[in-house]
Amino acid sequence: MYVQELEPVAGSLGLSALVAALPLVIVLVLLGGVRLKAHLAGLTGLLAAALVAWLAYGMPLDQTLSSAAQGAVFGLFPILWIVVNALWVYRMTVRTRHFDILRRSFGGLSDDPRIQALVVAFCFGALLEALAGFGAPVAICSVMLVALGFEPVRAAVVALVANTAPVAFGAMGTPVVTLSQVTELPLDTVASVVGRQTPLLALVVPLVLVWLVDGRRGLRETWVPALACGIAFAVAQFAASNYVSAQLADIGAALAGAGALVAVPQARRPVAEPVRAAVLTGARSEDLDEADPRGEVVRAYAPYALIVVIFSVAQIPAVKDWLARTTQTYDWPFLDVVNADGDPVGANVFSWPIVSTGGTLVLLAGILTAVVLGVHARVAVREWAATVHELRFAILTVTSVLALAYVMNLSGQAATIGHFVAAAGAGLAFLSPVLGWFGVAVSGSDTSANALFGALQVTAARESGLSPELLAAANSSGGVLGKMISPQNLTIACAAVGLAGREGDLLRKVLPWSIGLLLVMCLIVVGQSSPVLGWMLP
Repeated sequence: MYVQELEPVAGSLGLSALVAALPLVIVLVLLGGVRLKAHLAGLTGLLAAALVAWLAYGMPLDQTLSSAAQGAVFGLFPILWIVVNALWVYRMTVRTRHFDILRRSFGGLSDDPRIQALVVAFCFGALLEALAGFGAPVAICSVMLVALGFEPVRAAVVALVANTAPVAFGAMGTPVVTLSQVTELPLDTVASVVGRQTPLLALVVPLVLVWLVDGRRGLRETWVPALACGIAFAVAQFAASNYVSAQLADIGAALAGAGALVAVPQARRPVAEPVRAAVLTGARSEDLDEADPRGEVVRAYAPYALIVVIFSVAQIPAVKDWLARTTQTYDWPFLDVVNADGDPVGANVFSWPIVSTGGTLVLLAGILTAVVLGVHARVAVREWAATVHELRFAILTVTSVLALAYVMNLSGQAATIGHFVAAAGAGLAFLSPVLGWFGVAVSGSDTSANALFGALQVTAARESGLSPELLAAANSSGGVLGKMISPQNLTIACAAVGLAGREGDLLRKVLPWSIGLLLVMCLIVVGQSSPVLGWMLP
């Protein structure tokens, strides 16, 4: 049995936290400073985490390796299982040219590239995040923006920054469901508080996107539709998360945001050609002006409609209960860990949601998509294999970073960092979102960050007299802003637009926005912990 220790280095929490943070610092420095490829940075960070666990924390080597193996398996299933199947659906639409039809349909909503960025990256990206998440929105939206004429780096940056507001309720609410499970707080309560934080981001992000696309001129000329889109998205996300269902919050928000853009007259006004020429510095697809038969347009939207229908059916109580019963649980080999209080950690038992996981539901949608689009079974299988090959380095990055996160979590490194941050006392409300941001920056998953730090946030809140629900929600809401700088998301974005190996360049472009929006979220949480914004909480 391995017992986690919070202060293994000289009996000091501060020194122990400094040592525990080394793997995370190494990964970020290698990515942003040295410009090392993401999978190599992830593997180096994993090695550092294993050495810290073994040498500084005294975790037996067999348990250290076993925890890394479980993290890698979790990275493969369910995370990459969702990504691979979601991108497989996309590849089939590309092969049958229905993706071109979908792209032309989006492009036909407005010829203004700033509005197109909102439609594709913010609204459609939010829908993809709601249904699949885990990198699929960034990959697909980046490709669509490049096809519309966006320069690859700009397309990737826009897609990464847009993938923020919907993340907490992504993959059918998986992050908040996980947060509820690890904190033992009611799901409705946690989702309600998150739904009073992330919608405030939704008011800002569309304005940031038009600035990224066209600078000050873009903000001056398109702030009305951008703000309308943000308000509609925010209101729908708030209403659904508080009064309907956390699992359906992003679907409603994405559709509301798109509806607002269609309804605002300024979004449909023709844009001056000099503006288009200045913004669209990439090669615009020549087929954007083609007219498509209505039936083919319906078939182009069919894959995403199938995903919506399948995931909606999966939320029916009887179906949801049946799916839950298909989950298999196993004692993970060579792992026997208890926390500092002597309680066994959940990772000693591994759950395998074979059928109920989002990836399997997307796989079913993919099979139906192949039928609807007329893709032969042999071709569909070949496209699935090609998807895996295309993502091979992203797969290595995700598995290594998740292995790193599990080693840090099970050895006690994550708990040390969490307790060090919790010792901030009165400053905890400000630092709480930072902890979630840090977790997502490393793991690439708001779900993983919630599993990593959610219980610590609740413990620290109770010790400091703050609202446990507020700090638990702040972990998830702050975490969404770490998504754009996570190694695997950067890798997926680069692979999608043909910038393999330039993850460091993207990191330097999105890091200021990540930190700036994180500061906004920190101030929101501080306000909600005081009478200034305390009235916002349920």
